[in-house]
Amino acid sequence: MVCVTSHLPAAVLWDMDGTIIDTEPLWMGAEEALVTGHGGTWTDADSLALVGSDLLEAAAYIRDKGRIPMTPAQIVEHMIGEVLRGLGDGISWQPGVAELLAELRGLGVPSALVTMSYRVLADAVVAQLPPGTFEAVVVGDEVTNGKPHPEPYLTAAHRLGVDPAGCVVIEDSPRGAAAGLAAGARVLSVPNAVAAEPEPGLIVVDSLAGVRAADLLALFDDYRLDPV
Repeated sequence: MVCVTSHLPAAVLWDMDGTIIDTEPLWMGAEEALVTGHGGTWTDADSLALVGSDLLEAAAYIRDKGRIPMTPAQIVEHMIGEVLRGLGDGISWQPGVAELLAELRGLGVPSALVTMSYRVLADAVVAQLPPGTFEAVVVGDEVTNGKPHPEPYLTAAHRLGVDPAGCVVIEDSPRGAAAGLAAGARVLSVPNAVAAEPEPGLIVVDSLAGVRAADLLALFDDYRLDPV
């Protein structure tokens, strides 16, 4: 088991799209272009409905919405190619992410990347960070159940050798937040395209800018639900 100072999490489990990097516009643009290119109609509501989804489930939705003559697996391959091309123009890191990742590493708090994106995308992002930033990487094409199922976060905690109850999950989407809570972790939600609602074990902050490692548990200690 990994041991860290008591005021720090046992580990921090990070979502990727929308949380670490601002890829949601790339996904949304690729979705719209594919559907409208086949004569279908795509709205912002359609894109928002898919944020944080398992890619094959999202692809099935896209196929049905646009009546696209492709399998979900073919749609996923196409979408990943479009997002990779977008990343080739440069990665937009979300505020405060690089600083917090570096501080956690310096303090010996392990981090894991837990994303519904596939290995090829996760590897492209991890390659842009200092070696050893993530001690485990869990991706959508290597789990049986995607978010909001707890499997991705339970898998990450298991690989790190920590109890999920001692972990903090950092997420941007309600689906991802639900997966973290279902795994038994605390969830820090930093909304991007779609906001999660605060509830016991889940707090919402506007940004990670200025958030320090020592704040990750303290934020939950200080949080109280409004009385009803």
